[in-house]
Amino acid sequence: MTATAADTSATPTGHPQRWLILGVICLAQLTVLLDNTVLNVAIPSLSTSIDASSADIQWMINAYSLVQSGLLLTAGSASDRYGRKKMLAAGLALFGIGSLAAGLSQSAGQLIAARAGMGVGGALLMTTTLAVVVQIFDNEERVKAIGLWATVNSLGFAAGPLIGGLMLDHFWWGSIFLINIPVAALGLVAVLILVPESKNPLGDRPDLLGALLSTVGMTGVVYAIISGPGHGWTSAHVLVPAVVGLAFLGAFARWELSIPYPMLDMHFFRNQKFTGAVAGSILVAFGMGGSLFLLTQHLQFVLGYGPLEAGLRIAPLALSVIVLNVAGVGARLMPKLGTPKTIAVGMAANAAGLAAIALLGGEHYSGMLLGLVVMGAGIAVSMPAMANTLMSAIPPEKAGVGAGVNGTLAEFGNGLGVAVLGAVLNSRFAALVPSVVGAASLPAALAAAGDDSERSRISDAFASGLETSQLVGAAAVLAGGLLAAALLARAERADAPVEPVPAA
Repeated sequence: MTATAADTSATPTGHPQRWLILGVICLAQLTVLLDNTVLNVAIPSLSTSIDASSADIQWMINAYSLVQSGLLLTAGSASDRYGRKKMLAAGLALFGIGSLAAGLSQSAGQLIAARAGMGVGGALLMTTTLAVVVQIFDNEERVKAIGLWATVNSLGFAAGPLIGGLMLDHFWWGSIFLINIPVAALGLVAVLILVPESKNPLGDRPDLLGALLSTVGMTGVVYAIISGPGHGWTSAHVLVPAVVGLAFLGAFARWELSIPYPMLDMHFFRNQKFTGAVAGSILVAFGMGGSLFLLTQHLQFVLGYGPLEAGLRIAPLALSVIVLNVAGVGARLMPKLGTPKTIAVGMAANAAGLAAIALLGGEHYSGMLLGLVVMGAGIAVSMPAMANTLMSAIPPEKAGVGAGVNGTLAEFGNGLGVAVLGAVLNSRFAALVPSVVGAASLPAALAAAGDDSERSRISDAFASGLETSQLVGAAAVLAGGLLAAALLARAERADAPVEPVPAA
């Protein structure tokens, strides 16, 4: 009897070309992650070249993240049902076409539509890449492979502003999108040649209503989180999409429990291992996303660096993650410490790095550099372990859905972290300088200041607000790591075999 592609891709020894395939997957992943940050450096050019308003620019950025986050669960489910190779190839094709349309856009509306199309491709890529990694690597090598896959996240964060700045120094703004096309084309050819097909052998019926409910629900919630800082958390602009999104997510959960072929089996949440990974991932993404958002402001507004200089100074974070993951430090620690302790140690280091940035980096970059390196070490140890735990708690045939859950948690936690820690910063800043008009914005407050001493007081107040919000982020990271470790340790104890009592 001939083995199917799904069978051979999950053999105990792994796929014979697994490391080459991982390189292809990481290349595809990198294009998506670069696009999350590269647009930020092009905002001034867009404002003048295509006469984009502030609202237009906000939608150019948000259209991509909204579509991508809303479709992650649906994309993961589609990859399980129709084939992960097919969906990975489709994602690369859509992303490349969307990049071409974005680079050639002549108006703000065209660019917003192109960015939304890129978000569809991004959702397919984000879910299928991790699902394929789970399929082609065995249990022994999977942690190291996921560590290398996770390394691309840090590389994308650090490299996006640098690549964008270099391109804009030599070419027009559309070049930041057109550079995606040869990468997507190369990735597409490599996927078609190298990546084995795999899918759920049960061939569940498509859950179309579940896909609709989850997409509308996630889009509504993420839109509310994105809009909160700008429109106010109690405004109708925020509350209406939040209520609609939560209502649709509630309906999604009820629907998934009532059908025999759910897109996301809600009974996964009865698994303590799964629940621990979910809880930890949300809190960790909350602290990390918000703190990294604050870090860019810290470098530019407090220490006075430009966008490209700030990007260069964040690079040690990515470099430490890359070096330690390539060396396989996390993969070697897990067998010695166990998953719960590995996550606890990594997240404690992560929190310590964030605290060091807050307490030591207020006036000089040297203190921040120490925090960035410690933080990178924590990410390299904990994040692969967290992702591997989440994926291993889900049956292999549902790897696409598992990757969708992992991506959704990251998007939700990052967005919530930016919103909440940004609100902490603004409230602390406004409390320290209540007499200044427009105190919720540092540039506006400085412009309204009467003299140098008042400007100095305003800058000090903003730095104090940053310190407070970064410490809140550090506390969230530490709490998330300890909570996940405790839940996972309890799950391991529950799953441990009971030793028979010797006969008297």
